[in-house]
Amino acid sequence: MKPSIPKGTRDFSPKVVAQRNYLKNILSSTFETYGFEPIETPSFEKTSTLLGKYGEEGDRLIFKILNSGDKLKKANLEALAQNKLAAFSNSLSEKALRYDLTVPFARYVVQHQNEINFPFKRYQIQPVWRADRPQHGRFQEFFQCDADTVGSTSLWQEVELCGLYDHVFDKLNLHGTCLKINNRKILAGIVEVLGASDRIIDFTVALDKLDKIGQEGVVQELLTKGFTSKAIDKVKPLMELKGDINSKLELLSSFLLNSEVGLKGVEELRFVVDQVSLIGLKSMSLDVDITLARGLNYYTGCIFEVAAPAGVKMGSIGGGGRYDDLTAGFGLKDTSGVGISFGFDRIYLVLEELDLFPSSAQNGTQILFANFGDEFALKCNQMIKILREHNIRSEFYPEASKMKKQFSYANSKSIPFLVVIGPNELASKSFVFKNMDSGNQTNHSLSDYLNVIVSALEV
Repeated sequence: MKPSIPKGTRDFSPKVVAQRNYLKNILSSTFETYGFEPIETPSFEKTSTLLGKYGEEGDRLIFKILNSGDKLKKANLEALAQNKLAAFSNSLSEKALRYDLTVPFARYVVQHQNEINFPFKRYQIQPVWRADRPQHGRFQEFFQCDADTVGSTSLWQEVELCGLYDHVFDKLNLHGTCLKINNRKILAGIVEVLGASDRIIDFTVALDKLDKIGQEGVVQELLTKGFTSKAIDKVKPLMELKGDINSKLELLSSFLLNSEVGLKGVEELRFVVDQVSLIGLKSMSLDVDITLARGLNYYTGCIFEVAAPAGVKMGSIGGGGRYDDLTAGFGLKDTSGVGISFGFDRIYLVLEELDLFPSSAQNGTQILFANFGDEFALKCNQMIKILREHNIRSEFYPEASKMKKQFSYANSKSIPFLVVIGPNELASKSFVFKNMDSGNQTNHSLSDYLNVIVSALEV
């Protein structure tokens, strides 16, 4: 059988893993700088934990785990006979792979509420799974990197999360990203003005597709969801809203004049924008985007999305927002939370495209010791032991092969330096130190090997 992997998944080479680890380390160290603590949750949850939290479209993308043994006998065959496929499918599965990290986090908070201090700031870097159609920058298995604060309604949390985005992208030297911000209360106010408050989910789901299907596509979807042509014409100017942030907020205030919830959203948005502007951003720009909807149903306040630098063909590389009562579904009411996610795999692709991974992200072997046979192996491995104690990545070629083969091995792994200790060197208590890039080689005393190697690596 020809070996293969499922669509939407990937194998990672040593080089890619090293670069991914570099990105993970930047993220985790920055999270901790901001006071976030790490947690981990299981790769799969109870199906009942996940279903109903993401909306109809999100629920369809959840990977369910088939029951086994006696539990499989409990399948609802009557539902199948009645062509109720959703009910039949649910009866086949009691567990599912996590769709994101936010809902499992909400479950975690409620389950461990007596063990944690509020407000609770956590970060999480783990894989998630979605049965989405694979394409560039969209996978069925991918990493999410979340930072959330739960137990505080303060808008200063939103301000801090904007700074966190900026800090990470600055450390990655990824400049030119745009942090788009909106507020779900504004969207609720818009549908209220349109006389369609009961269809806010239909409105946000359609609006969230603007980048994918364009304005005409959104209009057609809204028409099929029961919005009138008059209502759509009224909201069209907001889809095309341009100008600076203040002019956008002023127009929104005018449009939402008769919507209390909408004006509250404008007020919250203005506070966050003003404070972020006063504190300042180093690596990214800030913009108010009224078409930003974030299709997930649990958002209730400020919402965020990060666009890649101009010229890079990539969807959003980050997003998040305020969710006021996500924990209520697990029995803990009146506990607000806010969080952001970094699109780990998309950020990786952007860094790769822009050649922003530093050479230090390559954690390969730095020194290879050539093998001239067992009588020289002991001395080489004694030296290697000392080098490793100094965190110098070193290895000994396992067989006493021809030097051409050993050189080829070093080149294939991009090992920069080679140490050779043969009969002449051992007799004279010396070693040959070869620079694999330049081809230059020099002789040095064995007693000075540590200084020679450290100096070469520092250049």
